[in-house]
Amino acid sequence: MKIGVIVNPIAGMGGAVGLKGTDGDAVLRAMELGAKPRSPERVRNTLLNLLGREDTSLSIFSCSGRMGGDILEEMGIMYQAIYSPDSQTTAQDTKEACNSLLSEEVDLIVFCGGDGTARDICSVVGSSVPILGIPAGVKMYSSVFAINPNAAADVIASFLKGCCSLREADIMDIDEDKYRMGKLDRKLYGNAITPYVPRYVQAAKCAYFSEGEGQSKDNIARFAREFMSDGSIYILGVGSTTKAIADAMGIEKTLLGVDIVHNGRLLKSDANERDILDLLQGGAKAKVIVSPLGAQGFIFGRGNHQISPSVLRMVGRDNIIVVGTPQKLQNTPFLYVDTGDMDLDRVLSGHISVVCGYRLAARKDVLIC
Repeated sequence: MKIGVIVNPIAGMGGAVGLKGTDGDAVLRAMELGAKPRSPERVRNTLLNLLGREDTSLSIFSCSGRMGGDILEEMGIMYQAIYSPDSQTTAQDTKEACNSLLSEEVDLIVFCGGDGTARDICSVVGSSVPILGIPAGVKMYSSVFAINPNAAADVIASFLKGCCSLREADIMDIDEDKYRMGKLDRKLYGNAITPYVPRYVQAAKCAYFSEGEGQSKDNIARFAREFMSDGSIYILGVGSTTKAIADAMGIEKTLLGVDIVHNGRLLKSDANERDILDLLQGGAKAKVIVSPLGAQGFIFGRGNHQISPSVLRMVGRDNIIVVGTPQKLQNTPFLYVDTGDMDLDRVLSGHISVVCGYRLAARKDVLIC
């Protein structure tokens, strides 16, 4: 079986520093702010999990250098180099690599990146070869991504054994410039074929506008106003439900950013990881309020990398508050965490109560696969 591997070396670098992506010149700004690459470790985890299985037999085709070869060589994994990118990689390098992989007639293309990478690959591959994403981007609205690196290994192993089905998956992406301004302009750019194993491959993100949704958010916000008067610092995650909480307090919140609130006052708008850590290191008691991504169910690891493993360890599991409307929860059977720190993910997994109305909560299972 022939597997192609493509790594976007800059994917996800804008997340923790609050840039919401690395398209265009944003990667330079992310590097100035001290952002660290996420892709190498994510790919390494997938390959370690996959190749540690006795029944795994495959030939790997990849790019030299940062787009795959560096990691494979570091791990001592034999591969055939099919493309050599420049030191500063671009979307065109991804497309050229895909053309080379098609020439090699690979059976599956595994890539590490975000929606932008998926979009570049789909523009060349279309539905001719199955693709599977190892999630590493800031935003991942497409349904070609595994839940996390370990889940990606499980899906690949199932594919190699012929034990999983293939399904059509939406390739979604957003305008990052508008995203940074708090505007979510999401578009469907195409369809791909992806290996599918239930609970191991994520769904496309959905937004909910059902009847009663607005009233449910108002009820959650009314309850939040009460419990947020305890003197703690509150770190508000992204989304319309957390924005409804801020609106009820008369605070102007960034819809797609992380904001910090204390005693009804906005301390920091659109905070990055460093902003949050600076507050926590001062000894302040803090709590985190997040809402799961619709249909996907992620509470950490998608779109809110500012709330990093370091932040979550300082806050503690008991100080994490999850909120979600009944309408959203009805269509989100499980919650997921993918912080990049597996030990932390295990701590965060298990049962959790989700505030879904005024003094109302529903119990959900948090999974890590």
